[in-house]
Amino acid sequence: MRSDDDLSGISLLGASGVKYPVQYAPELLETFKNKHPENEYLVTFMCPEFTSLCPKTGQPDFAKIIINYIPREDMVESKSLKLYLFSFRNHGDFHEDCVNIIMKDLVALMNPRYLEVIGLFTPRGGISIYPFANYADSEHQDMARQRMLAAFRNNF
Repeated sequence: MRSDDDLSGISLLGASGVKYPVQYAPELLETFKNKHPENEYLVTFMCPEFTSLCPKTGQPDFAKIIINYIPREDMVESKSLKLYLFSFRNHGDFHEDCVNIIMKDLVALMNPRYLEVIGLFTPRGGISIYPFANYADSEHQDMARQRMLAAFRNNF
């Protein structure tokens, strides 16, 4: 069981009256310590209702965002991640930008062994866009290349 010290940096989980952000807000992201840093294991988050805005037209874009990572010492707390992803709702950027921003923010937050972000955006104008961005430490470079090549082959 986690102690109060283990949970000291978690302020959003269990808090009542949490306000949803209206602008992009990476400062919402919170971490907790990985109790099993000696193990390599995968954590997956799926956000099936991600929204952002087209930077040119202001029209909404919808996507399923999938985040996979192999943690090191720090792990992202899920409610803070939910609020962070919600903060893109009024953010105007292209699909590729959103996926890369999410990846970079999470890498800066956690310093994971490996992390990937996949955006499965719904079609607009008859075209679907599925950006994939990944990061790997020096020990996981081969994995990063393999996952990138798999993304090309699978087309999700």
